[in-house]
Amino acid sequence: MTRSRISLPSTSAPRGLTRRAATTFAFASISALVLAGCGGSGDDAGTDSGSGGDGAKKQVIAAIFSGPTNDADYNAVGLKALKAAESAGAKISFSEKVAVPDVEARLTEAVGDGATVVWTHGSQFYDATAKVAKNNPDVNFIAEYDGVPKDQPANVWTIDRQFHLGFYGMGVFASKLSKTGTVGYVGGLSLPFSMAEVHAMEQAITDTGASTKIKPVWTGDFNDAAKAQQFSTQLLGQGADVIVGSLNVGSTGTFQAFEGRAEGDGWVTAKYTDKAAAAGKHYAGSLEYDFDKPLADVLGKIGSGEEKGNYLLGFDTGVTIKVADGVPADVKAAVDKAMNDVKSGAVKVKLDTAKIG
Repeated sequence: MTRSRISLPSTSAPRGLTRRAATTFAFASISALVLAGCGGSGDDAGTDSGSGGDGAKKQVIAAIFSGPTNDADYNAVGLKALKAAESAGAKISFSEKVAVPDVEARLTEAVGDGATVVWTHGSQFYDATAKVAKNNPDVNFIAEYDGVPKDQPANVWTIDRQFHLGFYGMGVFASKLSKTGTVGYVGGLSLPFSMAEVHAMEQAITDTGASTKIKPVWTGDFNDAAKAQQFSTQLLGQGADVIVGSLNVGSTGTFQAFEGRAEGDGWVTAKYTDKAAAAGKHYAGSLEYDFDKPLADVLGKIGSGEEKGNYLLGFDTGVTIKVADGVPADVKAAVDKAMNDVKSGAVKVKLDTAKIG
């Protein structure tokens, strides 16, 4: 995997330009739109200590991303949050397309370059982040983790993405949309968080009294569009008329599975960002994540002297379900209610990571 490093100080030109691989995926056309918004107004970053204002202005932040930051997906929303911190006064740098075996070296490099805060965007980086953090107690680290880790270092904040909460809402969404009573779930790797997503959808169906069945499959790769298309096509052939995607760039394959089908003959959803521009007429909506506020809030905590904690993502802290215009009004109302019920605590979504199948 290609690795690159970009340094973007707020007061000087970029240091070490990145080699940007040509993007071959179908939704590359919306990448520019995502990046165009990276500068942002920094509204969520704010100016008070709770929003990263004064704290962020004193911070030198280095971020590490697993993929290209122009992916119109998970890494792009990470870069957007980092740029919002820059707008709030922080000095930033980042490395992209970093593989897990290389992340420890990149973390050490960031510390050596003078970063006061290092953020790793992706739960696969947690172990290396915790290891380097223990060896550098004077530097603050922000890592992502699905849950609360054991032996969390005293200088590490974690962002718990709580994917199961969002997929509770997606369970309501897909079940209400389905006319056949069968919904397909297409994931990448069969990781614990993915199991929790499916179980949360099942809970949503039970809570609403529906009889919808979920058929989950895993392609083995979050970025393999060909396999995603193959598995989605099989699910459609087995009676599913809604495909819920939990993929990165592989989501293009779930869209391609609907090619040739009449409008209204099935629906597909996406994760992380709005992919309507690439998905076509069968696109129902997306479960979207915005890290602007979470990152700003954590930076604010660090700036105020709180060096360790666990930040929870949810429908009030960066997660939303965006419903496409063509979706029936009663379905949208049900999705809005599900989000509000989870946010208010009226519905408790169980975190169930039990293996499926």
